[in-house]
Amino acid sequence: MGWIILGVVCVWLIPVIVPAASDFVWCYLDPSCNDAAWVTLAPKYCAGSRQSPIDIVSKNATYDGNLTALKLNNFNSKTALTKIENTGHTVKVTLASGVSVSGGGLTERYDSLQFHLHWGKGTSVPGSEHTLDGKRFPMEFHIVSLKSSYNGNTTAATADPTGAAALGFLIEVSDNTTGEPASWKTLTSYLSKITQKGQSAALSESISLDDLLPGVDRTKFYRYKGSLTTPNCYEVVVWTVFKQPVKVSKDLIDLFSNTVRIGNSTSPYMVNVYRNLQPALPVTYSSSPKTSFCSGLLLFGLALWMT
Repeated sequence: MGWIILGVVCVWLIPVIVPAASDFVWCYLDPSCNDAAWVTLAPKYCAGSRQSPIDIVSKNATYDGNLTALKLNNFNSKTALTKIENTGHTVKVTLASGVSVSGGGLTERYDSLQFHLHWGKGTSVPGSEHTLDGKRFPMEFHIVSLKSSYNGNTTAATADPTGAAALGFLIEVSDNTTGEPASWKTLTSYLSKITQKGQSAALSESISLDDLLPGVDRTKFYRYKGSLTTPNCYEVVVWTVFKQPVKVSKDLIDLFSNTVRIGNSTSPYMVNVYRNLQPALPVTYSSSPKTSFCSGLLLFGLALWMT
């Protein structure tokens, strides 16, 4: 939701959401139903002018002072992840009630329903949906939320241009490690229980969303208004894509593309499950590493002046 850069004149310009019900069969691999065909199969939205994902070009993004820190409520809950499922298109994890996102320029609280992932073919073929300055990452992690005022009513949300919010976390390979982070080792241990479409398993391990997102500065993000990245491609999503990636070891990333399948036990493995890039859209950002550097220069200059 399956959700970009100032001093001693120092200025730098430094999301599948709710798996929408569609009235046709869609896929990622078969040319008759893959994303190139969606614009024909569901033209009302998939051929729209506000489609996701996009390439986020940092030099073209503009600063927005309204993009304050996000409030990620109950992201530290060890019981919030309740069920993991093979949908035939992705791996989805259902979240318990009480997890929500607010602040950060959002107009109200959004209740988080689930997260899911997009990937290519292990670490050999990157498969994030969004790209950053042309770089595609191995995977992308989407946390999907609906406006709390709709009380989970997806029909109402899909009629609202800002009815859904998606947090997008890019995932890259960590250096010289295996089985890390431990939270991801726990999460991927469930993949062997959901190898076929429709299979699900209760998540009994004590891991939180925070555990799955280590090392990410959540004050630094890009923001744009886009769409669901699966049919029916409703243009209702406020996307937040974080600048810093989550680092996961190669062995755990590879498990997604060599464990779960798109159908039964004889069907192909689930690979390249991402929508290709759509035309550019206006992007804003909350802050940048350049800010702290330039602020440091300013403080250093002031310190010299005062001595």
